[in-house]
Amino acid sequence: MSSGSPMFEVVRLVHCAAAGGPAADRLRTELGAAVSGMARRVLVQPTLPGVRNGGDVLAHLRFDGAAEWRACAGAVDAVLADPGITHVDGAEYDGGIGGFAEPRAPGSVYRVLLLRVAPQTPDATVERFEADLLRMPRYIPTMLSWRLSRVRRGIGSVPWTHVWEQEFTDLDGLDGPYLMHPVHWAHVDRWFDPECPDVIVRDRVCHSFCENDPA
Repeated sequence: MSSGSPMFEVVRLVHCAAAGGPAADRLRTELGAAVSGMARRVLVQPTLPGVRNGGDVLAHLRFDGAAEWRACAGAVDAVLADPGITHVDGAEYDGGIGGFAEPRAPGSVYRVLLLRVAPQTPDATVERFEADLLRMPRYIPTMLSWRLSRVRRGIGSVPWTHVWEQEFTDLDGLDGPYLMHPVHWAHVDRWFDPECPDVIVRDRVCHSFCENDPA
């Protein structure tokens, strides 16, 4: 899977304790300070209702390259070591293959899916799976931008292999035209459904989304 973007990306899905966990505005300030002068994009927002294993706060950081991330990774880890944080899922990856709708406009909701393709899945099967995901935008007009990337390093519940990101017009555009579209539930879902012989995503997934309001 060749890279369509020179940028290096980092996602963290932060689970906070029911009481006493750091609020999104505090994490935004502290993470912003940790990556100051390094990150091109700093999105830190509370997740919206309906996430699945998506955490309480979603952070998406973008850098010119892996070196810039390495320079501040320790400071980010220190912020996320707060005792009010109970679990973090995340991925680090080169920007993969993506695109955007015309005319180009930012969506109001940023969504990310972390997933793991089963080990020993043949390369040709993985490529068909990736092609099916990348075919979805042509059917879903509420998806304004998208990118599919292979993970360099994953943390958390399972060793993630892929990150599937989108910007949507709004929350209804994610919940309705995307999740309920026939291309999703009748075609792409076969790769995720344990009752389907084509299944290759065998572990839990992290489906997370938030307002797309980066610093």
